[in-house]
Amino acid sequence: MSAPGRLEAIWIKRAHMGPMDAASEAELVAGRGIRGNADQGRRRQVTVIDRDAWDAALADVGEGVAPSARRANLMISGVELAGSRGRVLRVGGCRLEIGGETRPCYRMDEALEGLQNALRKDWRGGGFCVVLDDGVIRLGDEVRLES
Repeated sequence: MSAPGRLEAIWIKRAHMGPMDAASEAELVAGRGIRGNADQGRRRQVTVIDRDAWDAALADVGEGVAPSARRANLMISGVELAGSRGRVLRVGGCRLEIGGETRPCYRMDEALEGLQNALRKDWRGGGFCVVLDDGVIRLGDEVRLES
């Protein structure tokens, strides 16, 4: 089994198209998502980005912008998301099933010109998940893909 990764950031979106609020912890609700987050139920309950993939996209653009501009809920490091559809991502004591790749939208270019295109390859835009377990996740929690 590979070394675990780490939960680097948590953002909660109060309303659709609203700001992404940084948090030190979040409560996950099975089958719903993050308590207080605008996206509840459905297939995109939680969105996750990989720090290395984010950094690679910014390197392609040649500029920087805060990772909250991606509008994902979680940023992880040390775990590659590419090709992980159908896998289970464990964050702390909670499990998230990865439903697929999150496609970057036009809002990425509003944050930084060229970012949408830079996020299109190799799952750089992250993945979307459904929550399998109730629980609280915290910055610094261990993250790993289960086999």
